[in-house]
Amino acid sequence: MLDPSYPYQLRMNADDYHDELAALQIELVKCLTWVRDTGKRIAVIFEGRDAAGKGGCISRVRAHLNPRAASVVALSKPTDREASQWYFQRYIEHLPAGGEIRLFDRSWYNRGVVEHVFGFCTPDERESFFTQLPDFENMMVEDGIHLVKIWLNVGRAEQLRRFLEREADLLKQWKLSWIDVEGLKRWDAYSQAISETLWRGHSAKAPWTVIRSDDKRRARIAVIRAILSGLDYAQKDEDVATRPDPAICGGPEMWTDNPAHG
Repeated sequence: MLDPSYPYQLRMNADDYHDELAALQIELVKCLTWVRDTGKRIAVIFEGRDAAGKGGCISRVRAHLNPRAASVVALSKPTDREASQWYFQRYIEHLPAGGEIRLFDRSWYNRGVVEHVFGFCTPDERESFFTQLPDFENMMVEDGIHLVKIWLNVGRAEQLRRFLEREADLLKQWKLSWIDVEGLKRWDAYSQAISETLWRGHSAKAPWTVIRSDDKRRARIAVIRAILSGLDYAQKDEDVATRPDPAICGGPEMWTDNPAHG
């Protein structure tokens, strides 16, 4: 059952979903060919609460793409050496080179939300992050990297349902960590941190795209459209690579207009 505040009463029809997904994945293949031919650089970061659907969206984006050119960056806890470096330093080496798409499963925005909520950074370190963030992202964009920032916004009840599903599925139990469970107790702290991070990290050159992800199918379609609609790649089918559904996709206001969600 979808949350009453979600703009649709029913989840997306499976047949419609698979038809739209297949058409959009063809567009992704065209896009990657263009990226490789032109030497473009694309970076897409995926953020959101645990179980918001980041992994599923990334999987659908990459499904038919050459993994040598379209790869995932999912960094683990910093080593002692990395922890002593400039905060953004370990992410820089993973930014795309010419002809590459890099998909970040979480990113430098860890400092704005998770590290803050769990006390893994000091208030001064977090404030320094926000101070340096605009210049960091502006330099990326000005140097020619096309940056897409996606926040997947899942409701509290749906997040809990997905956690329980993971706990009961032997193939998915590995996805459930102590931070996930502990995070349920810190919903309000997460909400405050998310709101601040979205607004302070939103800019004209590096805007946030917020997608309500209670319906995984609609969210995956919206994610791919959010990536494709901002690129003028060769042989683009404008009837397929349209802008994402505005009912579930927007800027930071899409999150703050739904205070029960995050």
